[in-house]
This record gives sequence, structure tokens and C-alpha cells, in this order.
Amino acid sequence: MSADKPIYVTQPFLPPLDDFIPYLREIWDAKVLTNGGPFHQRLEAALVEHLGIKHLSLFTNGTLGLLTALQTLQVTGEVITTPYSFAATAHSVMWNNLTPVFADIDPITCNLTPESIEQAITPRTTAIMPVHCYGTPCDVDRIQQIADTHGLKVIYDAAHAFGVRYRGESLLNHGDLSVLSFHATKVYTTLEGGAIVCADAATKKRIDHLKNFGFANEVTVLAAGINGKMNEVQAALGLLQLTHVDRLIARRAQIASLYDEGLRSLDGIRLPFRLPDTQPNHSYYPIFIGSGFPVGRDAVYARLREQSVYARRYFYPLLSDMPMYRDLPSAAPEHLPHAAKAAREVLCLPIYPALPDDDVMRVIELIRSCRAG
Repeated sequence: MSADKPIYVTQPFLPPLDDFIPYLREIWDAKVLTNGGPFHQRLEAALVEHLGIKHLSLFTNGTLGLLTALQTLQVTGEVITTPYSFAATAHSVMWNNLTPVFADIDPITCNLTPESIEQAITPRTTAIMPVHCYGTPCDVDRIQQIADTHGLKVIYDAAHAFGVRYRGESLLNHGDLSVLSFHATKVYTTLEGGAIVCADAATKKRIDHLKNFGFANEVTVLAAGINGKMNEVQAALGLLQLTHVDRLIARRAQIASLYDEGLRSLDGIRLPFRLPDTQPNHSYYPIFIGSGFPVGRDAVYARLREQSVYARRYFYPLLSDMPMYRDLPSAAPEHLPHAAKAAREVLCLPIYPALPDDDVMRVIELIRSCRAG
């Protein structure tokens, strides 16, 4: 490829337009555009079956899913969460007039550690919101033990975890709720979109009320809900995407293997961690550029950008360094050394199904060339 052709971290897969037209025609003919229409109902059922979960409620985006998950469980006070995540994680806590309490991460998995969670618990703590970072499962057993001991709710930000299986079952079955994102940058997309996964019908019913302004029927409003409903066009695209997603994840695995082979010999670069007994989705390919590499992360980042390769420092800066959070006691840098180190070193490389092998090899060679300074 030419050096001026850009390569981005991700690129959404779009099925052939001719395949989507019949879905659109059906929507136009039915004249049902939203409010839990036929495609919405079909997609919820299809995702429950595909993912191996019990109940799922679709949302117009993942952020509204996080906001509503906290409302569903009537969380109050403080929520322990990670500083190493996308802004929506902590923002959803703040928008619910709750206090995010940041805890440190494991330096290898980049997930919240049980030890840091326990240290962060106060009398005001009512919930934990861990993130399955890059789709790597959190220590779900120990987190649940901590939650049970202290009477806390667990809401997993599972934005990266579509289709991930852990010990033979869906990772989404852990915790009280799991929240998915179907944004255009994700493994599975409805352009924008998201969902809350739960274990029982009564909880799904409450979620469905809350995402529709709190309406239980035409004249009964049960709670101060929000408009989080997914429309029919998004749901139709989701149904079509679902017929491709396994193939798309398999292609991501091939790209990840190329990166593994091309980069594993480089001193000072740590490759993505893969937890045993896990079926990953390869949602991201993060490398960590440490002091053993001849140049720092930002120099590699700049070198790639010079050649139109737009890798991403994902997650940098930390949430705890953002102006709205940095004055919180839990945001103090001395409390979060592993998260700070990961944020300094991380670089997510391009990975998406349409990325040609030649482009992958070019990215590898650009990184290897940085050893010359």
C-alpha cells in the first residue's frame, strides 16, 4: 500500500447494501420505526441465543445502558471503578449524581484487581463497576465474593466483551448486570447501540420501563426513566451483522496472530495478555512499550502517524487525570501506579476484518524500524 493511504485503529464492517435493502423495505412497509418494533424484538431474541445469555434489553447506545443500569439497581453513594477506561464509564456514575471511586488495575490484564477494590470500600460504597478491558475477563469470582461479603452490586462495563466466552460460558452472565456497546468501533455494531444483559425477567421488565421514560403502559409511569430505545433501522442492521460476526472475529484472530509473530521478539514491547480458558474476540490489539525499547511510546505513535497509521493511545489520559475527576481523593496518582504506567505505555494497533495482511505487515515493519531511533 502507499504510505499516504491512512490505516486507522478500526473500521466498521458494513454488509453489502443489497443485503440490507430488503430489511429497510420491510421497515418502510410496516411503518414501525421505533418503540420496540418487530426488528427490535427479533434482535433481542437473536442476541440472547447467539450470546448464550438469559435476558437482554437493547439500547440506542452503550452509555445510556450504563446510566440505566445504575438506575435499575438503585445505586447510591459511591461506585468503585477503574481509571483505565473510556470516559463513559465514569461519566455514567457522575450523571447519576454518584461518586466514582478509582481503584488500581492489574499491570498484566489491565482490569481492576480484587485487592484494590477491597481497599477502596467505604461505608458509602454500594456498587462496583469493573471493565473487561480489551475483552479480557475480570477476576469475576473474587469480585463476586467481595460483593457478596459487603452487600454490593456488580455492574460490568462489557463494552469490549461481545461474544467473549470464559470457562465455557458467556462472560456476560457474571455480575448483576453487564452492559454492551454496539458502537461503530466495536466487534459487533448497529452503528450506534448497546444493551443491558440480566439474569431474570423481572429485572428486564424494569430496564425496559426505564429506557422508555418509565412508562409501564399508556397511562402509567413507574419511574423517572429516559429515552434509550433502539430504533428499527439499528435493529435491522444488527440482525444482518449477526450473520457475519463469527467470521469477522475469526479474521481479527488471524490479524492478531500476524502481530504476535511479527512483534514478539522485540525487547521492551509487551503483547496483549490472553487469559487461559477464554475464547477472545480480539476487539483490540494493545501493545505496551516499556523502557526496554529504544524509544518511548509517544515516539512510536508519532512515527506511525507520519506514515498515516493512526494507532491509538487507548486509554490515555486516565479518567482520574481528567478535570472533572482529578480532585477526587481516589484520583491521586500515588493510588494508581499500575494504571498510570499502562496509560504511559499503551498503543492500540489497527485491527479490523478488512485490514489486508500487507497493511498489517507494514505496521509491524514501522514499529520494528523504530529500534533505529
